[in-house]
Amino acid sequence: LIFLFMMELDAQKTTKVLIHTDLGDITVALYNDTPKHRDNFIKLAKDGFYNGSPFHRVIKGFMIQGGGPPKGVPEMSERVPAEFVPAHIHKKGALCAARMGDQVNPKKESSASQFYIVQGEKVSAEQLNQFDQKRTVKYTPEQRTTYMTIGGTPFLDGDYTVFGEVVSGLEVVDKIAAVQTAAGDRPVKEIKMTMKVL
Repeated sequence: LIFLFMMELDAQKTTKVLIHTDLGDITVALYNDTPKHRDNFIKLAKDGFYNGSPFHRVIKGFMIQGGGPPKGVPEMSERVPAEFVPAHIHKKGALCAARMGDQVNPKKESSASQFYIVQGEKVSAEQLNQFDQKRTVKYTPEQRTTYMTIGGTPFLDGDYTVFGEVVSGLEVVDKIAAVQTAAGDRPVKEIKMTMKVL
């Protein structure tokens, strides 16, 4: 099943980006049906924006977040319009855009640079039924199976843009998620990244 899925991604000629971290390498594939997020991420990676930037917020069983500017570089004020695609869910390994809260950001626009990778946890059928009741688009049988077997964070679906996924290095996501954190969920020992568009 995973092999067929990888063939499907390759058939779409997706752009892949290598995220090199202090704890290993993560390769992500960017979705073509979220073009604004895809192009923005590729540009920042090619420009070297992320090089030296840390994973600044890590919550075990939830996600790892990075993409804030390196020290001394100002935070980007631009936003990327939301691109919600029902086919893309917050499964384990989903690459998603961080954003400001609804109170100051009613259009749910994404941060121009900050992103997170879902670790999440396995979800029961009962929990999925509850999430399904709140959604206008219902989960497909495949999506339900993914959440129950691989896990994720379904409560974020439809609120944050999912624009890619990990195709190798999920074990590195787990390693980063397991590090010791201090105030603000910031890792005690900084985990920096560099990126390369493949």
